Amino acid sequence: MVRFKSRYLLCELAVGEGHSLQAVEERMLFWAIRNAVARAHGDYGSAVFSQSLAVKYLNTQTGVVFLRCRKSYYRVLWSALPFINRLDSRSHNVPCSLTCLHVGGTIRTLQKFLIRYNTRQIQRLLPHCRTEEERAEVRRAVMSCSVRELEKEEEEEEED
Repeated sequence: MVRFKSRYLLCELAVGEGHSLQAVEERMLFWAIRNAVARAHGDYGSAVFSQSLAVKYLNTQTGVVFLRCRKSYYRVLWSALPFINRLDSRSHNVPCSLTCLHVGGTIRTLQKFLIRYNTRQIQRLLPHCRTEEERAEVRRAVMSCSVRELEKEEEEEEED
């Protein structure tokens, strides 16, 4: 039996002003990516991703997207992402951009990176807080998603 190795891309989806991420669906994103690969790499790109491309996770609150593709061809996918400038469906035409934040071998590594990334983003916000209440809220958010807590959770899972 043959095991196909995959790469996972952690991307951030940003939509244009006046539009909401709530209108975005996984299939809209899938077809936009597939069309962008076809435009950028022609028939070769279409053939490569006809079976291996998948949108594994889409969070419409934060704009976080996990994409899966074959390990050999993740650079093809990565190079086509800047060509995505809108998501189309029958009732929606949403202008957007897709930015790759991280490439990993498993979804778990993407989750760990996302925790560190969000923590850094929150720490950048801390100096811009105006009141003590805002600072306390940011500190609480930083403490709630620390890597130490993630390591504790891993240890508890191993013990079970």
